[in-house]
Amino acid sequence: MVHFNAYQPQYDATAQYCTDIPAEGETFLVVDLVDPGLREIPVGVRIVRGLREGAEGQIVASWSPVTHPDGIVRGEALLENGTYQVVVLAEGLSPTSYPLRVQMTDYSSLTSTIAKILIVLPVLTIVVYELSKSQRVRSWWASRRA
Repeated sequence: MVHFNAYQPQYDATAQYCTDIPAEGETFLVVDLVDPGLREIPVGVRIVRGLREGAEGQIVASWSPVTHPDGIVRGEALLENGTYQVVVLAEGLSPTSYPLRVQMTDYSSLTSTIAKILIVLPVLTIVVYELSKSQRVRSWWASRRA
């Protein structure tokens, strides 16, 4: 079991990211080896551009497998706009990969936001229309204008 985080202190010193990285640039990558057994075997990391399953991608950063008694594998990579895989290689175990998206539009989040606007806007329009027809609101508005 491992935990992955990415940091870009040049943009936000306190933010940490998991799969969606907001900007291109130098990115600090940290893999926490949660499983104590992983701290006793060589573990390396490879950052590969592209997410196509089974396809060979461009390796943009690689850290050779060594033991990490402190349980932390760290390094940095220059990431550009696009998709990547963080591949964790532990000796004797199958590789584990995590997707990364750098400076890309999250269409599911965008769709959700648009849907909320499209639901709230008609309701708000109806409420304002009904209030504008109300005699109480008209008299209140007239007293304000006088």
